[in-house]
Amino acid sequence: VENIPSIKAKADFCFRWIDSIQSLDRLQTAADRRRFLLNLACFAACIEGLFFFAAFAYVYYLRSRGLLHGLASGTNWVFRDESAHMAFAMEVLRSTREEEPDLCDAAWAAEVDRMLDEAVAVELAFAEDVLAGGMAGLSLKDMREYLDFVADQRRVQLGLMAKTGARNPFPFMDLQDVQELTNFFERRVSAYQVGVEGEVAFDAAF
Repeated sequence: VENIPSIKAKADFCFRWIDSIQSLDRLQTAADRRRFLLNLACFAACIEGLFFFAAFAYVYYLRSRGLLHGLASGTNWVFRDESAHMAFAMEVLRSTREEEPDLCDAAWAAEVDRMLDEAVAVELAFAEDVLAGGMAGLSLKDMREYLDFVADQRRVQLGLMAKTGARNPFPFMDLQDVQELTNFFERRVSAYQVGVEGEVAFDAAF
């Protein structure tokens, strides 16, 4: 972390925006709850929702070129875990906005918007390092557009307006959201089981 400036910038960003999480033992005041929501927004929208998705893009780009399928298969597990973490955090934020709308006021929204802009900037600096040697078919311009696209998605999930209007330049990332079907005779299934719907009987014989 200390030796590579672009990685240190990402670490500094995380520590700066979630520095108060350890001290928030109780959320008794509106200020405490607002700070907690800001920490949670950083975790969900920036760390899980932008930094991780940028990393996934590099791996899945290589897979789209027929390279490193083993790495991509392993990354599928991480992708599903991080997507679940992000979805849960976003649901907490959504529910809280409904219950206490005053917490996520204009000042809070402006801070989140600034946070996302900063997250895009530090991730783009990291992309400059990753792509410094050149990678056929994956340009820094495309990565910038992808980061702007993802940041806009996170803004909408947080109840804000999209800012850049960027489009996803990576069709292979659209396909990543499609549930993969696996022949369990060939390889291990990594998909999560959907929760049971309807009645559940605990006295059934198995």
